[in-house]
Parts: sequence; structure tokens; C-alpha cells
Amino acid sequence: MSKDSETQHRLGPQRNPAIDDAVLDATRQLLEEKGYAGTSIDAIATRAGVGRPAIYRRWPSKAHIVNDAIYPVLDVELGADIDTELGTEGTITDQIRALVHGAVALFAAPATRAAAPGLMSEVRTNAELRDVLVVRQLAGVRVELNRRLEAARERGDIRSGVDADA
Repeated sequence: MSKDSETQHRLGPQRNPAIDDAVLDATRQLLEEKGYAGTSIDAIATRAGVGRPAIYRRWPSKAHIVNDAIYPVLDVELGADIDTELGTEGTITDQIRALVHGAVALFAAPATRAAAPGLMSEVRTNAELRDVLVVRQLAGVRVELNRRLEAARERGDIRSGVDADA
């Protein structure tokens, strides 16, 4: 199976990216205007101009939508190009610095600031949700960071024992 057909198979034959974009944009707007508690599936559907079934075919809960709206998912299995997303220029120090600056910018965004407390509360009390939203999301970044650290170790840029999770 080709990468494109594999991605299409995972997403489903009738998944329209324009609907995904409209829902995610509407979610970010509502988070900024009303906060996490004031953002609902009904409000997202109305703002995006889609029906609730279109949303529930894509996301099982508000927490899933919010997570996808505010946190970029670098899922290699779904075709994400981590080198493009994280950059490959400069030393390992430059790359990590860029990653940290990107994280600071992400968490400074108004929608993220509005959503993070409510989302953190939900994943703290729901182990299944935490696995889906946190573990899956960080897996691709962790693998890529480990790959880059290993390459830097081989070049002699960093000492042995540097842990990506630290």
C-alpha cells in the first residue's frame, strides 16, 4: 500500500480536510473568546458551519478536538515531516534551542493559554485520554529527538548519556 493510500485509509474515504480545518479554526476562535469551559461541540459545529455528526466522525470528544486545535501532532505514521516541522539547520544546540522557542511560542498563543488548564485537568483524571492525547503526541517528537541526539553523539557534539526525555 502506498503512503498516500495508507494515510487515506486511516483517515477514511470521505474525510474532507476543509471540514477539519474549519472545525479546528472554529475551536481556536471559541477558546480565545469563551475559554475551555465555554467551548462546546455545538458551538464548534455552529461556528464551523458543519453538523455534529461531521465532528463526531473525526473526534470522539471536545478534549480531542481542542488538543488537535492547539497542539501540532507530529505523527510520522500519518505522513508528518518532522525534519520540516522541527528544522535540521545548525548544531544540535541550535536545533534544541529552536524547538524550545517553538514550544514557548505555542504555549504563549491565546488559544493554548485558554485551553491548557481545562485540557490538563481532563487528561489528569482520564488515563485513556492521557494515553491518546499526550503519549501519542509526544512519541514522534521523542523518537526524532533521540535520533538527532544519537547523531550528535556520533559526531562528538555531545557527551554520551544525554537523555531526550530529560
